[in-house]
Amino acid sequence: MRTDDGHDLRHHGDAEVRGTSADLTDLAVNVRADTPPVWLREHIADSLGGLAAYPDGRAAREAVARRHGLPVERVLLTAGAAEAFVLLARALKARHPVVVHPQFTEPEAALRDAGHAVDRVLLREEDGFRLDPAAVPEDADLVVIGNPTNPTSVLHPAALIAQLARPGRVLVVDEAFMDAVPGEREALAGRSDVPGLVVLRSLTKTWGLAGLRIGYVLAEPDTVEELERAQPLWPVSTPALAAAEACVSPRALAEAAHAAHRIAADRAHLVAGLAEFAAEGVSVVGPAEGPFVLVRAPGAAALRARLRERGFAVRRGDTFPGLGTDWLRLAVRDRATTGRFLQALDQSLTSA
Repeated sequence: MRTDDGHDLRHHGDAEVRGTSADLTDLAVNVRADTPPVWLREHIADSLGGLAAYPDGRAAREAVARRHGLPVERVLLTAGAAEAFVLLARALKARHPVVVHPQFTEPEAALRDAGHAVDRVLLREEDGFRLDPAAVPEDADLVVIGNPTNPTSVLHPAALIAQLARPGRVLVVDEAFMDAVPGEREALAGRSDVPGLVVLRSLTKTWGLAGLRIGYVLAEPDTVEELERAQPLWPVSTPALAAAEACVSPRALAEAAHAAHRIAADRAHLVAGLAEFAAEGVSVVGPAEGPFVLVRAPGAAALRARLRERGFAVRRGDTFPGLGTDWLRLAVRDRATTGRFLQALDQSLTSA
């Protein structure tokens, strides 16, 4: 979906590597490397014996509710967070939806597909892409924001986001990457004191389950009922339900917490390496808090092509409203991979 201002809202990181015969190191997709772990793959495989029966999501739904300390009536399982955006766009009768950009473009695409006229609030580079609640129109009855935000990697204070709540307004917070933040600080998942709050979570990023499609919505029971009515029967498969239950278990939460600290250390290594190219005009939006960083680099489109020639796929930034052609998004990887990337970046910049 290309908008009038030229942004391709349906371009995502997987397009950088899909269908290529080249042996590329993928820094374009924000799924954690080396996942899913063996124990999770085996758990999902064990569920295949039950494929003859229709999916029963009760146990997984209860497990998610326990994980966030919420009643089960506030939980809806979905085929990934992307399905949740479609449900919100189709089920809620918003008159004035607003999407805070730059952020994941699928919420706006889903709203447009459902016939909504969408307003944008564009956060500014000079402000560090930080949220200003006063910039959101007072009459907006549906507001969508990511936290930490894809692609900026900005983590907004939970108290600041909560200021967007209003009577009669649905406040959608996409927390797809929150479990990659140590301690999940600034999370709103589990809160029931913010009126109209809808929190979306994805299990595909940290656990490498993009091909399985599993996520969930946390919201007021009336909102959950509205969204559930818009779903088809049995929307989440038996293997995805098994994954959901496993990924919110104490064992999984401990593993995710450990991974979050490792990602933070690997991100710091990447940011420090990128700082060495400041003289060439390379800069990083900071402080980055997600498993990716947003980088400004002059001539980013040509740079992306040269990096590809050297075996690295990175995410173009100009498809995000609020960003232009000088932006790239890089997934955080281990130090060895980052070292090879920084070497390729050095070569790509000097060969311009």
